[in-house]
Amino acid sequence: MGNDKEITVEEKLRALYDLQLVDSRIDKIRDVRGELPLEVEDLEDEIEGLDTRLQKLTTEVVDLEENIKGKKNSIEESSKLVEKYESQQKNVRNNREYDSLSKEIEFQGLEKELAEKRIGEAKAKIIQVKQVIETSSLKLETRKSHLVHKKEELDSILAETQKEEDALIAKSEELAKTIEERLLAAYKRIRKNVRNGLAVVKIERGTAEGSYFTIPPQRQLEIAQRKKIIIDEHSGRILVDPTLATEEQEKMEKEFTSI
Repeated sequence: MGNDKEITVEEKLRALYDLQLVDSRIDKIRDVRGELPLEVEDLEDEIEGLDTRLQKLTTEVVDLEENIKGKKNSIEESSKLVEKYESQQKNVRNNREYDSLSKEIEFQGLEKELAEKRIGEAKAKIIQVKQVIETSSLKLETRKSHLVHKKEELDSILAETQKEEDALIAKSEELAKTIEERLLAAYKRIRKNVRNGLAVVKIERGTAEGSYFTIPPQRQLEIAQRKKIIIDEHSGRILVDPTLATEEQEKMEKEFTSI
């Protein structure tokens, strides 16, 4: 700011209260949206996770089917070898050759049994994985449907409020530039730490807006004089008198109407 000394305390209070009115209106618009943006984001993340899981499960089924195919080829090869060894046994010259071929036939039989066992296990796993795929696919479709509805709801609200919110944000930034840095920092700090983001409040029936603690008459008089920035000792918020508040509310309402 150029010359802070030329700005009176009353002007500072008015600027702060105007900023509060604008920021509160922005808060109200965002409250209408509520948790919708987060719900949309959570659904998008969940859908992405389900898509990734389904891709992995589908790949697992393909790998299992390839494994079954490989085991069937092994069984076929073992069967051919058994036929070959059995044929050779008919022409052996001694018991040693016969026993050697018998061991090979026995080994290939065991290989076939093991391959058949692995095929059975793979088929059981495929059934299990496909059940998970079916469940996950149904869940994915449900989540996608929810996302469509939530996005439509959010888009509808945004269509109604985005233009106003953008204008109010610009107004808030404009007002913030008229307030000295120390006061603006205090306003932001108070606003962040109090309920409903109300850093500047008016006096209502002898108490700060939203408070049940009575402000002493002498203190109320000091606030009405607008000679210094006064903080509510109970809530830590900046106080303004009802007359100033009413004047600024009427002024800002006209500006809001034009937005």
